[in-house]
Amino acid sequence: MANPTPTPLDSPQMETEDSETSPACVMSFNANDPSGAGGLTADISAIASAGAHALAVVTGAYVRDTAEIFDHVSFDDEAVTEQARTALEDMPVAAIKVGFVGSPETISAIAEIASDYADVPLIAYMPNLSWWEEEAIDSYLDAFRELMLPQTTVLVGNHSSLWRWLLPDWTGDKSPSARDIAKAASEFGVPYTLVTGVPLPDQFIDNVLATPQAILYSEKFERFEAVFAGAGDTLTAALTALLANGHNLQAATAEALTYLDHSLDAGFHPGMGNIVPDRLFWAQADDDTTDADDEGSDPDAPLPPLPPFDLPTNGTKH
Repeated sequence: MANPTPTPLDSPQMETEDSETSPACVMSFNANDPSGAGGLTADISAIASAGAHALAVVTGAYVRDTAEIFDHVSFDDEAVTEQARTALEDMPVAAIKVGFVGSPETISAIAEIASDYADVPLIAYMPNLSWWEEEAIDSYLDAFRELMLPQTTVLVGNHSSLWRWLLPDWTGDKSPSARDIAKAASEFGVPYTLVTGVPLPDQFIDNVLATPQAILYSEKFERFEAVFAGAGDTLTAALTALLANGHNLQAATAEALTYLDHSLDAGFHPGMGNIVPDRLFWAQADDDTTDADDEGSDPDAPLPPLPPFDLPTNGTKH
């Protein structure tokens, strides 16, 4: 007769206690993107690539393809809150990423959740919203500025988007620097700002991590000729995951920018619109090692090893 109360298995695989080898949990608030270009698809892939576990909270859904965004359908803010709090009560979260969440009401709900987890770093990404109606943009940006920025540890955004949002009355002869934008963000409580796509001469762009007082890190890249979709979500999610894994901010920024650069360099064209970053570029075997179907190949030969992954392993601190 079988034991009706079997003894629990004494196996490391059955243990649920935290350990140094467990992936850090990263909560992402973002919209679903059916094209796979950005949104939660980008977040989950980038977070996993950086060695963390994604807790994806759906805030709504884009109506879009790889070329453009046509519309967005928002979830009820209570539904967003219930998703997040249920997961938070079950799992410790090491960092929070906030993308496009669709409405001022949802911004308010996420800000309230973040205030209850004030010791958890929150990385906020502000995308280009030019596809949206002007009145909706204004309401969204006002709410994000007043409610989300005071909870934000690092604000990430393209130079032109952050300039138009945070410095709408800029009258300088030159465009605002990353420090100018960081100063404007700091007035709402943001200690660090990562400004991407700062124009430089000779087809280069700069990416600058700044405070009002100093440039903490900068790296320039040659501008790609192609147009990409989802780059901002990819960068922000990778940065959030690296911070969750214990990397300091400068090191995490450098690794996240390198990861984005490789993702863009390996980008592909799944549809008729823009190029999508290949966030799993590191999992692709080299061309000269993937000829298993070539005539004369040994079907019993072992598979070639995957190329090395450039991002540090989970738990490796800089």
